[in-house]
Amino acid sequence: MATMNVADTSVVDVARKELLFLALYLGKAETRDKICRAIQYGSKFISNGEQGIASNVDKNTSLARKVFRLLKTVNELQALLTPEPKSTPLPIVLLGKSKNVLVGTFLALDQIVWLGRSGIYKNKETTDRLSRISLFCWMAGTFCTTLVELAEISRTSSAVKKVEKELRKATHDNLAVTEVQSLKDARKAHLKKSKARSLNLVKSVLDIFVAAGLLQLAPKTITPRVTGALGFTTSLISCYQLLPPAPAAKAKSS
Repeated sequence: MATMNVADTSVVDVARKELLFLALYLGKAETRDKICRAIQYGSKFISNGEQGIASNVDKNTSLARKVFRLLKTVNELQALLTPEPKSTPLPIVLLGKSKNVLVGTFLALDQIVWLGRSGIYKNKETTDRLSRISLFCWMAGTFCTTLVELAEISRTSSAVKKVEKELRKATHDNLAVTEVQSLKDARKAHLKKSKARSLNLVKSVLDIFVAAGLLQLAPKTITPRVTGALGFTTSLISCYQLLPPAPAAKAKSS
C-alpha cells in the first residue's frame, strides 16, 4: 500500500512539473502568437488560395494575430537604442540596427492595417497599400537578419577553430585539468551558439520566401500552398525556440 502511495505521489509530481512547464510556455504572448501563426499558415496550405473554411481560418487567424503584436514596435525601438558589444564589427551592427528599423516599421504599419481590416479605419485602398509596404519592410528586415546570422556564424566558426587550436596545444603541453576543461566549456558554448544561429538562419531564409509569397512576387512559383508550407515550418521553428529551458537535474544526496 505504501509502495502504491509513493508511486501515485511520483506520478502526481511528474504531472505537476509537466503542467508547470506547459503553463510557463503558453504564458508568453509570443508563444501564443506563434501557435496562431502555425494555424494560419497551416490553413493557407490546406486552402491553397481557394475560398472555403480553411481560407476563412487563415484570414481570421491573421487578423487575430495582429492583436498579439500591439505595441511590439517598442521592442524593436529598445533594441535599436541598445548599444552593441564593442567587439561586434560595424557592418553587423549596421545590419542589426537596419533590421530593427525595418521590422519596427512593419509592426507599426501592421497596427494601421489591423484598424482597416477590423473596420475601424474605412479606407480600403490605403489599408491595402500599407499592408504591402509593411510586408516589404518585414521582407527587408528578414533579409538583414539573414546577413547578420551568416556573419555571426562565420565569427563563431573562427572562434571554435581558435579554441580547438588552444585545446590541442593545452593537451600537448599537459596543462592543468581546469584549464583544459575551461577550453572544452568554451568550445561547447561556441558550438551551442552556432547551432542556435544556424536555426535562425534557416528560419530567416524561409521567411523571405514567405514574404515573397504573401506579396505575390512570384505567384507561379511561390503558390499559396508553398507559402503555407514554408510559413508553417518557420512557425514550428519559432515554437521550438520559445521552449523554456529544461530544469537542471538535482544532484543526488550521498
